[in-house]
Amino acid sequence: MAWRSQLSRNLKELRILFCQTSPSSASARSFVEQNYKDLKTLNPKFPILIRECRGIEPQIWARYDMGVERAFAWKV
Repeated sequence: MAWRSQLSRNLKELRILFCQTSPSSASARSFVEQNYKDLKTLNPKFPILIRECRGIEPQIWARYDMGVERAFAWKV
């Protein structure tokens, strides 16, 4: 996927939040397990933060230029 190497051009930081055990976070956990290594290899200096928190609904936070942040619910 070509977008993987383009992350650092548009974003300053990416945070992925999910629960370690809940079924609603299964797709987020799977995504991290399958893609984190490739994302970091293609964007070695780009901060990709993984946050696990019990009981939280999975979500993605993106930080853009000038401190602008947006949250996206992880819906499957």
